[in-house]
Amino acid sequence: MKAHHYKVHINWTGNRGTGTSGYTAYDRSHTLHIVGKVDIACSSDTAFRGDATKHNPEEQFLYSISSCHMLWYLHLCADAGIIVTAYEDEPTGVMEQETSGIGRFTGVTLHPKVQITNAEQLPLALQLHEKAHQFCFIANSCNFPVTIHPLCRI
Repeated sequence: MKAHHYKVHINWTGNRGTGTSGYTAYDRSHTLHIVGKVDIACSSDTAFRGDATKHNPEEQFLYSISSCHMLWYLHLCADAGIIVTAYEDEPTGVMEQETSGIGRFTGVTLHPKVQITNAEQLPLALQLHEKAHQFCFIANSCNFPVTIHPLCRI
């Protein structure tokens, strides 16, 4: 088995001068830094006192699932000789939060829209979404259903 290792650096930037002296005394702002890449300004979701202009973990989680699926799909299409000329997705997710504050995602749905060049390959192009789903590292790591509703066109 091959192991892949990843490392990121997160730096909280939301100290207004009194640290976490109270729940409303600090910002949820932080920076995601990965060596050799552009920093990403992050915060919590606005539902949790976050900054709506910054990326939040829940949105990045959806992005991770969608991006992983897309990258596998493009790889499988290239291997199958299917020429993809456009790909977009608008994933949706549901996170449920208990009154205690504990929460979890209960489902994610991908809505990939793919354009290919050969109409005869449309059935295979649709089938490859299922195979991409089987290979997606991120979806395989989830403890909830990830559903795919693909649309392929020429």
